[in-house]
Amino acid sequence: MDRARADILAARDHLQQQGWIARKSEAFHHLPPPALEQWLGTPEQGGCEAPALDGSGWTLHPIHNQFGNHASSGIHARWLDALDAAERAELFAGLPQPGSDEAAPFAWAHRALCRLGLRLRISATPGKEREPVWLELRHQPRAQAEAPLLVLDVEPGVHCVLIETHERQAAACGHQVAQNLHAHVRLGAGAQLQHLRIVSPAEADSVAHHVHVNVAAGAEYAQALVATSAGYHLQRNQITLQGKGAQARSAALLLAGAQKIDAQTYTRVQSTHCVSSVQALALAQGRAHVVANAHTYIAAGADEADVHQRLMGVPLAGSPRLILRPHLEILHDNVQAAHGATWGALPEDALFYARQRGLDEASARALVIDGMARALLERSLGGEDDGLLAQWLRSGWLARAIGQQLQGNAEVQHG
Repeated sequence: MDRARADILAARDHLQQQGWIARKSEAFHHLPPPALEQWLGTPEQGGCEAPALDGSGWTLHPIHNQFGNHASSGIHARWLDALDAAERAELFAGLPQPGSDEAAPFAWAHRALCRLGLRLRISATPGKEREPVWLELRHQPRAQAEAPLLVLDVEPGVHCVLIETHERQAAACGHQVAQNLHAHVRLGAGAQLQHLRIVSPAEADSVAHHVHVNVAAGAEYAQALVATSAGYHLQRNQITLQGKGAQARSAALLLAGAQKIDAQTYTRVQSTHCVSSVQALALAQGRAHVVANAHTYIAAGADEADVHQRLMGVPLAGSPRLILRPHLEILHDNVQAAHGATWGALPEDALFYARQRGLDEASARALVIDGMARALLERSLGGEDDGLLAQWLRSGWLARAIGQQLQGNAEVQHG
């Protein structure tokens, strides 16, 4: 038996012995995931009707930056087959084995099902070492049950700008999809990564994305997530600040509609002078079920750590269930730490001033929501006119998504 097949069988055996995520699990008891069988698939399930894509369904696209060009020479990509023993070894090289934490069953299921993956290494472009490297990754499903893998290494001192999109196109795949995606992002000393993630699954899909981030000394990681709801939708970040002065900012805009989203961010501060910021804004209506969970652990000896959490929930109509869970675990005295959660309607004063400008109620609500969403994302990625966020906002995606939320709001109110 080859090593790839042995690794797959070992992962399945572990799941069989240890079982799936327990109902009493602290991280998942508010929104339990579907049963294990859905994430492993069955032999009867086929692929999607979409034309075959390279690698694991990841496609890499050049993107024009503020200098009018795209710096692609610093991007080194390898699409690898996890069913080939040698390529599987290369694909998983340097990655931790699934552990025993609450989300470990997802990691074991990923090892059991993973078929293809992409490894990216980002280095400076010769002659343009001070310019950021811009790239876009797009992913489309390739099977009804799949476990894509992404490994991204940003070399020391390199500045990278990444747009990662998962915009599910029903016309490309008519099946319901169960997707257990794992991404490992590693920043070398002094590196910077601005990471915009757009995740828009189909209504009946089950989606679980696990993003593992390691930030070395002096490096900076900034993530902005914009996610829409599905039959089941989990977004889980696990961020480790490993070296002195490491920084991580994450902001999640959760457009829950009337379905489900579970957003979890677990941060470990392990060194001195680290900075961590976790924010979320959840918009929901009808019978939506939304969980926003932030947990930050500050290790002993993490002197001068600066940690903030801010979670916000806004019910737009109906009786959505919004659960906001900020949590700090502090094992050191000389730190700054603050957390908070707010739940309530759109601010009446902002709606009043918007109506004073001659807008009708629907337009006023859209304007206020758009302002709140932009402010949240800017706190992570910045608001520069030529920056990553500004370029994406000009596409109109956010305005269309908010319009769809408000259209659903009207249907709830009249239904």
